[in-house]
Amino acid sequence: MSHTPVPTTAPVGTKRERRKEARPGELLEAALDLFVEKGFAATRVDEVAARAGVSKGTLFLYFPSKEELFKAVVRQNIAGRFEEWRGELESFEGTTSDLLRYCYQVWWERIGATKASGITKLMFSEAQNFPEITEFYQQEVILPGQALIRRIVERGIERGEFRPVPLDYIVHVVLAPMIFLMMWKHSVGACIPDSLGLRPELYIEAQIDNVLHGLLVRPEGSQPIPPPSSSSPPPRGT
Repeated sequence: MSHTPVPTTAPVGTKRERRKEARPGELLEAALDLFVEKGFAATRVDEVAARAGVSKGTLFLYFPSKEELFKAVVRQNIAGRFEEWRGELESFEGTTSDLLRYCYQVWWERIGATKASGITKLMFSEAQNFPEITEFYQQEVILPGQALIRRIVERGIERGEFRPVPLDYIVHVVLAPMIFLMMWKHSVGACIPDSLGLRPELYIEAQIDNVLHGLLVRPEGSQPIPPPSSSSPPPRGT
C-alpha cells in the first residue's frame, strides 16, 4: 500500500510563519495580562515571553527592557487612543451635556470594562518606586486625559451651556468616578465582584447626572453654593 509522503517543510502561510509577524502583538497582549495580574515589579520578562510562546531573546528584539515593554503596552491600550478621542470631540455636533455623557460611556466601553483599566491600579500602587514609568504615564496618559476633559468643559462654557467653573479642579471632579471604578474593578471587585452590589453602567449614569447638575447653567435667581472660607473657624469656647 502506498502512502502520501508527509511534507518535510511547512507550506507558505502556515500558523507558524504568520506568528512571526504577530509576535509584537502577542507580546503586548501577554505583557498586559501579567502587568495587570502581578504588577510591574513582580512581572518578569521571561514570563511574558513564555506566555506569548517565544524566547526571551525574541522579546528583547522588539522591546529592549521591561520598562520599554510597559510603555508599549500603555501606548497600545490607552495613550494611542487620544488622537482618535480628540477627533471625536472636535467633530461632535450635539450639546456638551451629550458630549460628556458620550465621553463617559466610550471610556467605559474602550478602557474601563477592559483589562487595560488595571494599568491605573498598577500606577497608583507602584508609582513611587518607578519614577521613570511614572513620568512617562504622567506625560502620555494623565496630562492628555486631563486636557481632553478640560476641553469638553471649556466647550460647554463657551457655548453658554455650562457655568464658569475652576477648570483646574473640575477636571478632577469629572475624572474621579472613572478612577474609582477602575480601582474597585481591580481590587476588591476582582475578588468579590458583587461586593458593592455595583453595576458600572448605572454608577456611570448616576455620576453623569451628578456632574452635570453641578456644571449646567442655573435658572436666574438661583444662588451658587459659596466656596468655603479660607479662614479657620474660631476655636470652640472662645
